[in-house]
Amino acid sequence: MKILVIRLSSIGDIVLTTPAIRCLKLQIPDAELHFLTKEKFKAVSIANPYIDRFHYFNNNLKEIIRNIKAEKFDYIIDLHKNWRTLRIYLERELSTKWLSYRKLSLQKFLLTRFHLNFMPGVHISQRCLEALLPLGIKDDGRGLDYFIPREEEVEITELPVSHQMGYIAIVIGGSYFTKKLPVYKLQALCQQIRHPVILLGGKEDQAEGTAIAAVDPVKIYNACGKFSLNESADLVRKAKLVVSHDTGLQYIACAFQKPVLAVWGGTSPALDVEPYYGSGRPRLHTNFIVPGLPCQPCSNYGTKSCPRKHFKCMHLQDINAMAATIKSLL
Repeated sequence: MKILVIRLSSIGDIVLTTPAIRCLKLQIPDAELHFLTKEKFKAVSIANPYIDRFHYFNNNLKEIIRNIKAEKFDYIIDLHKNWRTLRIYLERELSTKWLSYRKLSLQKFLLTRFHLNFMPGVHISQRCLEALLPLGIKDDGRGLDYFIPREEEVEITELPVSHQMGYIAIVIGGSYFTKKLPVYKLQALCQQIRHPVILLGGKEDQAEGTAIAAVDPVKIYNACGKFSLNESADLVRKAKLVVSHDTGLQYIACAFQKPVLAVWGGTSPALDVEPYYGSGRPRLHTNFIVPGLPCQPCSNYGTKSCPRKHFKCMHLQDINAMAATIKSLL
């Protein structure tokens, strides 16, 4: 049997499909399992041992469709569901069976636009697994996976001496403005933490990281833009706990069973995307979300600015409560 799983983007969403990929491969071990994703997210799954072969999308949809037809898959499992995967569905070999997950676009629209909650309360990772029921696949309860190539592991000696005995990782990055705590809030949090801190993010977060680290340059190490995605993932794996916005490294932390303080702004766990440790494992995360805001969530993915112009979902975050939670976990 040949099976293709499709999840084109992004980092966190790809990680959230990993229980389905693992269960599929382990429960049908003789199947040849292929995975289609965007080339720019290659690093997220490249070391996944449950995937036999990769296909990469790089604005070459016609070529991808030709290759898929030539492979003559028995099943294609669509865990993305957008216009590109619809094209693949329409042009696939007719003998190829198609399975897909419940994306719940209407329910998400009603929640973010009119704040009418018709979400089923079923985590997106569970919905990915539900798509496999026709194949007899069952949830093994083990949660998310993340695999780091050996050459991208970070030696502890690459960190400042002050951080080599342990640290807290704070993920300051986020794909959109409304997912991110303002710098002054992160500065206040770092001031209250009595423990070494590493700031994680991309090159685009370096300036904000510098401003936050200026609070205490010895205690706070600004690693934004200094490490690759997988190296940053390894720093998450080595952390004592992780503070994160709604972004990919939050789910990577869950894959390593790390305690997570999940900070929610324009998005919300009500979208069934909160940190996930598996149905058979204890909940290790704490959600931080401003209660009672009638405008929250305002988006599935976050936005470039606050639609209401007040950004209360982040300006009103309780930094004292975050610091107290960190203290209790340490």
